[in-house]
This record gives sequence, structure tokens and C-alpha cells, in this order.
Amino acid sequence: MGARITAVYHVADSAERIAARAEAIAVEQSVEMPVAAIHDRGVLDGIVGRVEDIRDMGDGLFEVAIGLAVATTGPEPGQLLNMLFGNTSLHADVVLADAVIPDAVLAAFGGPRHGLSGFRARAGAGTRPLTCSALKPQGLDARALAAVAVQLARGGLDFIKDDHGLADQAYSPFAERVPRVAEAVRAAGKTGYLPSVSGNLDQLRAQIGIARAEGLNAVLIAPMIVGLANFHALVRENPDMAFMAHPAMGGAARIAPPLLLGKLFRLMGADATVFPNHGGRFGYSPETCRSLARAALAPWGNIMDTVPVPAGGMTPERVPEMLQFYGRDVMLLIGGGLLAAGDRMTQEAAKFTAAVAAEG
Repeated sequence: MGARITAVYHVADSAERIAARAEAIAVEQSVEMPVAAIHDRGVLDGIVGRVEDIRDMGDGLFEVAIGLAVATTGPEPGQLLNMLFGNTSLHADVVLADAVIPDAVLAAFGGPRHGLSGFRARAGAGTRPLTCSALKPQGLDARALAAVAVQLARGGLDFIKDDHGLADQAYSPFAERVPRVAEAVRAAGKTGYLPSVSGNLDQLRAQIGIARAEGLNAVLIAPMIVGLANFHALVRENPDMAFMAHPAMGGAARIAPPLLLGKLFRLMGADATVFPNHGGRFGYSPETCRSLARAALAPWGNIMDTVPVPAGGMTPERVPEMLQFYGRDVMLLIGGGLLAAGDRMTQEAAKFTAAVAAEG
């Protein structure tokens, strides 16, 4: 029980109280009871959380590093998150900022199976940046969504994903929508299609089976909606399938986006991770986006990289700026910025792909 994960928290408190707060977090995230009442030497030495460091960040904010026993995590995805932040997430003045995870834990979870090289191979993209758009809006039937997909695919996009809100609704059932869209996209060119899978584990498995029967080799999934354990199980069960992770509900807990979307989704097997781009309709800063992309791509034990997919309010005009910011190892996702073009959707998609090709 000697191996430990270091959980890093940002805690708002006073200099006089922070040492006690750090000890309280260490206990809460490990044994959740008075340490004085524990008499087992193995629990005291091997399980009780340890305060490893406290650093004053200024303005009443402190960085607190806590060593948590790997043995308490299982290792299992939900339990890992529980031990990192379960009860402490209930404190409004604490953010889970990072986690330093031993190589043995990385190996146990496995990470992505395809990553950046896998998505590039699917697109025949060499080493250039990748392009993607989203199939919207909700409320259209399968035939209408397929018609939208055709317009986008004719513009030469590498990938089209379902909007994450598309599920198994009565107006567009999964079993009808996916074959229709897949057929339409195949007829239009070489664009890959990623249907959005959702529901309980049995439904998720059935939907992946439908996607595979249509010759599709990648899907979109929202790990925080379906559950990290279900997501990880699907990755392990489907080694031929690439998974693009959507950030829905990723802001519901105070977990730093580079850790949740960049590292933890990667650890569970996300081959690509969608996140809000700075300057769009969400509030991520350039530094958060840069840190997130770095977390997705940086060498990390035996874990394969994950494709950073900035999205949310992007337009073709921003392509040069975004590629200068992120570099070549990225998939740019423009949804509404292309869909708003209406009858000129194909031309705008072609403009987007040409701009990426010119910069990449």
C-alpha cells in the first residue's frame, strides 16, 4: 500500500488556517474519520492521506499537495475520482487543480488506443492539423440531418461528429439516424462520421454495435454524462474504435479543465478531447486552453496522446490564429460557424479546410 497519488488542490483560506485545512483534506480524502480513533498501524502508515506540501499562491489562495494511497482507488475510474475529490468537492473554496499519478496506475487504466496518429491515419492527413464540424440542430429527423452532413462532407472536412445533444430521441432515433448519415457521408467523400453514443451501458454497447455495422470506427461520447467507469469499459471492450470525448458536465465540479479534460479523460481512454476554445462563447482563458492542450499531448508514462479539439464559437477566419496558438497537433472544430452559412455551407466548409491546409 506504499504507492501514492499526489492530489493538488487550490484552497482559499488564511495563512493561519491553511495547515489545519490541509490536514483536514488529507483525512477527508482518505479515511474520513478522526485519525486518533484509528489503531491499525497499516492504516495509519499506508492509507491515511499525507500533506506533502503547502505553497502560498498569494491573495488568500494556497496550493496544497496531498499524498493519497493508490490502494484506495481500486484502481477503478469512479473510485479514482472519488478519492481525488469526492467529499472535498463539497467545499466551495477548494479546486482540484492537478494529480500526479504513478506509472503503475497509468498502466492499469491504459489510456487511448489511437490518439493523434490514429485520427490522422483515418483522415489520411499526414502531419497536418485536422478539421471537424458538428451535425446540428436537434429536432431534425434523420433524413434532414443526413442532408446537412452531405453539405459539410462535400467541403472536404476530415470528420463530422453528431452534436452531443443528439441521442436516441423520437424525432431522430439512433438506429435510423446513424445508418442514414453514414451512408450520406460515404457517398459525399472521405469524411469520417462520429455518431454520439449515450444511455446506459447496454444501450451504449448496442449503439457502438450499430456504428460498427455501418463501417464506422470512431464515436463521440460524454464521459461525465455516461460515467467514467462506463466510458473506460467501452474503451477496453472496443480496441478498434476511437473515442472523442465531449466536455458536457465537465464544469459541474471544481476540477481544473487541464486535469479533467486533458489528463483524466486521456487516462480513461479518450483519443480526442473537445474543449471550449478561448475567445468563443465559453469563458476559458488562453492559458487554460494552452495548458489543456499540453496535458493532452505531453509525454506521460506509457499513455498515448489525445488529440486536443478546441471548439465553441470558432469561425474559418480564426484558423490562422488558432493554428499559431495550438500548432499542428490539433483538430479544429467549427460547428455553428459553418452551419450558419445555409446554402453556402459546402463553400464555407471548403474555405475552412483550405485555410487549415494552407497553414498546416
